[in-house]
Amino acid sequence: MTTQLFVERDRCPCCASRTLTKRYECGFDKSPIKEYLEGFYTPQGGVEFDYLHGAVYCLLQCGECGLIFQRDIPSDGLMERLYEHWIDPSKALSLALESDSLTSRCFNAQEIIQVIAYLNQKPCSLRFLDFGMGWGEWALMAKGFGCDVYGAELSKARIDHATSKGIKILTGKESPAPRFDFINTEQVFEHLPSPLETLVALKNQLKPGGLLKISVPSGWDIERRLRIMDWGCPKGTKNSLNLVAPLEHINCFQVRSIEKMASLAGLKPVNIPLQIQCGFIVNCGGPARLGLHLAKQFYRATSKKRCRLFLAVA
Repeated sequence: MTTQLFVERDRCPCCASRTLTKRYECGFDKSPIKEYLEGFYTPQGGVEFDYLHGAVYCLLQCGECGLIFQRDIPSDGLMERLYEHWIDPSKALSLALESDSLTSRCFNAQEIIQVIAYLNQKPCSLRFLDFGMGWGEWALMAKGFGCDVYGAELSKARIDHATSKGIKILTGKESPAPRFDFINTEQVFEHLPSPLETLVALKNQLKPGGLLKISVPSGWDIERRLRIMDWGCPKGTKNSLNLVAPLEHINCFQVRSIEKMASLAGLKPVNIPLQIQCGFIVNCGGPARLGLHLAKQFYRATSKKRCRLFLAVA
């Protein structure tokens, strides 16, 4: 059963290179990975180790683009089991609602305003796609600005929730297929089995002059974390290995990994001018913190540590 539930990737899913180095290997049901999975999934629902018996968690690193990725990844069937059963949808929605905040909503609003300003069109004339929309918070914000918004998602529970909020769902069966001025992918590409192929498909859905955003957890210091190799570090701490979380974070990107993948897909990085970024600041915290907020905008725009890139057709 285990063999049927996992798929082996024998080349870099980001650039297709076969120049690979093994960085780590451990059975999913062996210590310390077993304890990590128990600690991670128990609060969300639970983990069924019968599905993992005999399977191996193996990290490979690409010598061409630097991507660190999991060699053996869940099949579609196991992925559905993970996201719809191990992760209880009702608990996941509750956690999402608990983490909802004015700050996160302001960040989404600011990003959407900046994209609209960069595209320099009326919001009502723009069509956006939130690819991997989760519970639909970003899509709802874009819809609130008057854009024509679609969402794409695999989870039925998340699709049902977004549909109940009025978000249109992209099924892939539309004829003719809609094309988009902006495609948002927020914390998505680290989960994708075939990120390069997905990026090519998304590029083909862009309108001329359209924009695509990739934002993923940054692996700029993953080398240091792997040397320490402490699977007990909580998520969000300095030495956490959540960047390469077994089963879910199957790709760990650095900026150069995304740039290489984008180039192969026929895309190039573009910068939203600082004039636009600074001209549409939301919730800066008042005059006393305006300078700090402007500095954050500059850092986000220029840092090579942050894996958040806007791309356009080359």
